[in-house]
Amino acid sequence: MRKQKIWLFLVFFLPVISVCGDGVYKKSGKGFRDLNKNGKLDPYENPAESVEVRLQDLLRQMTLEEKVGQLAHTLGWNYYEKDENGQVRLTDLFRSDLKNRYIGCFWATLRADPWTRKTLRTGLSPREAAEMTNAMQRYARDSTRLGIPLFLAEECPHGHMAIGTTVFPTAIGRASTWNTELEERVAEIVALEARLQGGHIGYGPVLDVARELRWSRVEEGYGEDPFLSGSMGSAYVRGLQGGNVGSGENVIATLKHFTAYGVPEGGHNAGMAHVGVRELLTELSYPFEMAVKAGALSLMTAYNEVDGIPCTANPFLTNQLLRDQWGFSGFVVSDLYAIDGLMSQRVAAGRDEAGILALRSGVDSDLGGNCFSADLVRACREGRLAEADIDRAVSRILRLKFKMGLFDNPYVKVKKAEKLIGTSGHREVAREVARQSVVLLKNENQLLPLSKEVKRVAVIGPNADNVYNQLGDYTAPQAPGSVITVLEGIRQKLPGAEVRYVKGCAVRDTLDTSIGEACETAKNSDVVVVVLGGSSARDFETDFLETGAAVANERKVSDMESGEGFDRIGLSLMGKQVELLKALYATGRPVVLVMVQGRPLELNWAAEHIPAILTTWYPGGEGGRAIADVLFGDYNPAGRLPLSYPRHVGQLPVYYNHKSAERHDYVEGTAAPLYPFGFGLSYTTFVYEGIDVRVEGDSVRVSVDVKNVGGRAGDEVVQLYLRDEQASVVTPFMQLKAFQRVHLTSGESRRVEFVLTEEHLRVLDTSLNWRVEPGWFTVMIGASSQDIRQRTRFRID
Repeated sequence: MRKQKIWLFLVFFLPVISVCGDGVYKKSGKGFRDLNKNGKLDPYENPAESVEVRLQDLLRQMTLEEKVGQLAHTLGWNYYEKDENGQVRLTDLFRSDLKNRYIGCFWATLRADPWTRKTLRTGLSPREAAEMTNAMQRYARDSTRLGIPLFLAEECPHGHMAIGTTVFPTAIGRASTWNTELEERVAEIVALEARLQGGHIGYGPVLDVARELRWSRVEEGYGEDPFLSGSMGSAYVRGLQGGNVGSGENVIATLKHFTAYGVPEGGHNAGMAHVGVRELLTELSYPFEMAVKAGALSLMTAYNEVDGIPCTANPFLTNQLLRDQWGFSGFVVSDLYAIDGLMSQRVAAGRDEAGILALRSGVDSDLGGNCFSADLVRACREGRLAEADIDRAVSRILRLKFKMGLFDNPYVKVKKAEKLIGTSGHREVAREVARQSVVLLKNENQLLPLSKEVKRVAVIGPNADNVYNQLGDYTAPQAPGSVITVLEGIRQKLPGAEVRYVKGCAVRDTLDTSIGEACETAKNSDVVVVVLGGSSARDFETDFLETGAAVANERKVSDMESGEGFDRIGLSLMGKQVELLKALYATGRPVVLVMVQGRPLELNWAAEHIPAILTTWYPGGEGGRAIADVLFGDYNPAGRLPLSYPRHVGQLPVYYNHKSAERHDYVEGTAAPLYPFGFGLSYTTFVYEGIDVRVEGDSVRVSVDVKNVGGRAGDEVVQLYLRDEQASVVTPFMQLKAFQRVHLTSGESRRVEFVLTEEHLRVLDTSLNWRVEPGWFTVMIGASSQDIRQRTRFRID
């Protein structure tokens, strides 16, 4: 009798149970279909079951077509449209792709930029985005056979690339902070702003070691050093993913681009990499290894090939190295259309062959979605591909959907998105990051900081008051007033002063000049702040490749000289910028040069003549305030260069950790960089004393005293370099192994301690085995790679 009552309860009450927005079960009038798809509560629908039980049950019920659909990662911005009245609706393409292709992953659904043609008018506010992604999930849940939730991947390199979010400095600027704790905080904010709008995967960090500075994407990574890149990238992973990707406030991190993408032949984006296996493993791939061990759950392959094998079809990289050796447990996604690219690389004859090759090589998801499609289904049915290969890939994706809790509650809270995205608190963090990223390159006769009592300031230059030029690539349209330029930052800092602005020239266009007017303004000012550099700002007249990379054309001379696809032959300042700088210098007024740029640009003349120079890279939405804070002494700069600053393009590559003890000079000049890796000045002075080294079992403890002997409080970035004095293979002349950014008040001293482990001391020997070899090591501690203050040696027996 008891069993009959339970049966009657299930029959009459289960049909009116559904999942509410908070993820709890409640009664509704929607019927049984909200809870399951076949008249019973299947294990995959039951939150009480383990992830593996749910996964295997779902796999048993899926058709081959449904499995392959989960592997395709299509372009999400095509799935909604917004009419003239502001009404947002799902497109027929969205319904068709879910119905006929069983698509399970979307990319860049909320992206807005000239390539996607999503503007402030046609794109989505945070509230609209949350409502629209909820509608997408509701359709997937209610209108597909199994109700599998969608994965939405979003671009998150220096903020979520969507309307209304916080724009942080680009990664090359954040690397200049040498502050992993702050980088983790940045990623926490980026993750929150993406997740609240319905995103689940954040594309970033970019871990490409950049040693080819003509390459257009230098701004996206953390510079030339493997350890600094890996340390900052690991912090970004921890911030994006948190302790639980199912928290509702975190997203899955996707490491980009695996691997050797930052050393392309000729500086061409996606060009082949000329590297040996030891350099590949010990240097170019090391940041990825660090980030994988930090818990990264997704990784993107690179467009390029290494030694004749495309990275998107390289089983050694994605199966043996990534999974077997490093223990990676997440899923691998191709870069956009990279699997299609196997045909142009001539290793696959058609899309079916390209898809088979990529899948067998360990790629689980096809960004673009052309090759993991019906062709893959047909190949499987024809016996050219085992269904087990498909099951393995789809399991890696579905497992994470379960772990994120999407099968139980795929929705987000609209009010939280409206309230918690782009807040003043988030903007303050962006300002702090921008301040910490400023690198003071020169300060002759202590021209800086400038006095706030100054009466007349001339602000000159193409990047002084251009909103988009200070934001970098992968940035959404910005609402008026949401970005503080250098001009506005100075005006806010000096409300009682006369601050006059003249553009002077464009970044590239040689016909757009007002140099004479700029000089007249300078002559009538007490100080001149000239803001030059480059730009990665896309506009709606820029042409784009299918992959989204920009194309230079002759129709219009935009400012854009950096950003994906804009590779350079040289590194000179373009347009009339040098002419403008020389003319301003000739006025005799004190000149401060502020560089806003995505890659190092030639500064030889400026370094010789201009008394004060700083680089801010692309400082983000709060960049103007941050720069003004530094210029007028409210913040003591402590940024350090994350790459060696060359004198001339002919020096490239010019990275500090080369394997030769000395590099002889050229006929035309020195081989030394203009500014070395790790370099940066301060408004105060620090001294180093009392280095001590102790070998304690499997670790080495190194400590040093650092004292602020200047008159201002400030930060010092204490850098530890190591040299293996003799090894079985050639090792770098010096290699960064540890660093700390410490704050010291005037007169304060602190004992700074580092711990080196086997990973810091190991070499990849002649048999490609990692081991610590006995012998002497030299420890060097200082303020840059060429400013070593203390050194000592220790021996490993």
